[in-house]
Amino acid sequence: MNTLVIYTHPNHQSLSYAFLQKVLEGSRENPAISDIQVLDLYEEKFDPVLVFNEQKRRREMHADPLLAKYREQMMWADLIVMVYPIWWGRPPAMLMGYIDKMFAAGFAYKDKGGLLPEGLLRGKSVVCISTMKEPALYPLLWLNNAHKILMRKALFSFVGIRKVKFFEFGSMESPKGKHEAKLNRVYRYFQQTAGR
Repeated sequence: MNTLVIYTHPNHQSLSYAFLQKVLEGSRENPAISDIQVLDLYEEKFDPVLVFNEQKRRREMHADPLLAKYREQMMWADLIVMVYPIWWGRPPAMLMGYIDKMFAAGFAYKDKGGLLPEGLLRGKSVVCISTMKEPALYPLLWLNNAHKILMRKALFSFVGIRKVKFFEFGSMESPKGKHEAKLNRVYRYFQQTAGR
């Protein structure tokens, strides 16, 4: 199973980065995962800003040559892993810009004239690993699970991805030593479960 890990945090000393390391450690020990690529959007200096004008039309975004290598990565991947913090109840603007550009008509889905499009990324699976300052129940009780609904229904289901797993970790600004169990949970999932 080919695995693309999309890491979205500007700080390599963060807990998000520690979760990235656990994803990689576990995946390397999992015989079901044959190859891994990491896309660090900040390190890559990915440009999240959408630009449309007379020369660059939205309906042609699926063929934008500047995004060709990212489209190749996504098509190559059987499993897409996203590691990111939750800021203001949603993923960082950098990741949302990547989503805006990559999940384009003609690449991620095709309009058929009906109520729902045809998802072109069928057969892939996704794991989202997010961290937040607030307690773990905050998104459910205060935001009506807006983050999960956005990612699962408005994005992944729309493009044909049905298998989606979430790890949402709260209270992440408490001392680092309190997070070992959370880090190990991610490590064990990628070592034992992912791709099987």
